[in-house]
Amino acid sequence: MIDILSYSLIFIGIIFWFWGTFPLLGHRSVLFKLHSLSVADTLGSMSIVVGLLLKIPSEWPLLLLALITLAIWNTVLGYVLAYCSSPDTQKLNVKSQGVPE
Repeated sequence: MIDILSYSLIFIGIIFWFWGTFPLLGHRSVLFKLHSLSVADTLGSMSIVVGLLLKIPSEWPLLLLALITLAIWNTVLGYVLAYCSSPDTQKLNVKSQGVPE
């Protein structure tokens, strides 16, 4: 039963990976594409790690560290990208370089 659940979670993770790739082909903004890709990639990766946790429970410290790292890294990366793309930040970068507006 655990094997079926483990393989199911790994399969769902792979589906999330591919599902996040499809919006890259659309005509939306780059930030929308990047957001959908990062959310799907995070959910897929976390699902695969939980599936591996069920499959090899002896490695729980390493897999738990991987889960925490995935959650923190992708959240922080999303905030950094949103900050860098905001209009206020772009004005500050232009002023700091001495370029007239």
